Amino acid sequence: MEGGGRPSAVQAALLAASTALTALLYSLYRQKARVARGLQGARRLQLDGDLRAVLLEAPGRCVPYAVIEGVVRSVKETLSSQFVENCKGVVQRLTLQEHKMVWNRTTHLWNDYEKMIHQRTNTTPFDLVPQEDGAGVAVRVMKPLDAAELSLETVYEKFHPSVQSFTDVIGHYISGERPKGIQETEQMLKVGTALTGVGELVLDNATIKLQPPKQGMPYYLSSVDFDSLLQKQEVNVRFWKILTVVFGFATCAVLFFILRKQYRHHRERRHLKQMQDEFRQAQERLMREMNAEGGETLKNACVICLSNTKSCVFLECGHVCSCSECYRALPEPKRCPICRQAISRVVPLYNS
Repeated sequence: MEGGGRPSAVQAALLAASTALTALLYSLYRQKARVARGLQGARRLQLDGDLRAVLLEAPGRCVPYAVIEGVVRSVKETLSSQFVENCKGVVQRLTLQEHKMVWNRTTHLWNDYEKMIHQRTNTTPFDLVPQEDGAGVAVRVMKPLDAAELSLETVYEKFHPSVQSFTDVIGHYISGERPKGIQETEQMLKVGTALTGVGELVLDNATIKLQPPKQGMPYYLSSVDFDSLLQKQEVNVRFWKILTVVFGFATCAVLFFILRKQYRHHRERRHLKQMQDEFRQAQERLMREMNAEGGETLKNACVICLSNTKSCVFLECGHVCSCSECYRALPEPKRCPICRQAISRVVPLYNS
């Protein structure tokens, strides 16, 4: 603790950082808990002939947060893979990524570094239809790239290592960067993939659409079933809750430590002040006693030596102001030290 009982700069910074981190974790926990509660309250609907009737009865022909499970079917044309034959899909993502080693001057180690060179995503309209063949309805999926967990399957991946000459190797060591190569990846959402869609379900004229919800809830297009998706969110909520509790306890511990230090400092100051007051009172009492005793002693002391008791009466002036030794030491002619009259005779003084 610093002077005055204030916490040190390190303690104050630690408490502020811990409090801010706890508040951030609590905010994230509340956000994740809100998402999990929203998923728990989502309305599960089936892709059957009753779906249109349900939407017709719903306010505004809309279910704000609904769960639909079906398989992907293209509406018009499909996207063909550039590398795999007979691979059709409705979402295609092509990625070029550079891999290289970068020298870290602090740790003196080579670290892996990845850099996105190019990425392109192609989409085509598609529906979710029942998994079983037969009568049913199709749900048009809107804005699939806005989905939180768009499940894309990697259909092609190839790494092209960089070719380096001896001169290039020396130059790379000097510059601190060593290229490893280029990774080429193609990901697709294939036709026939089973998807779980969670979002706003609306009947627009004759088309049923699944689109991002307006209440700020997340939009999902996941390859796992709804129960697994819900369980994943609940595990996520528990993780953030545990982190919040741990850092909350850490913040409370830091605060308790600072308050305990302040209390001990306050108690020590109060004890010191009490001791100072007691010492001051004892000193004043002692001074009063010494003054009382010293005043009586000075009153009867010889005015010349201030150590012996007065023992002579000078005549004819009658002053009692000297001891016998000092009287004998007075120069001739002897005079009274008080009134300076001549001393004719001396009468001894006896105190009883």
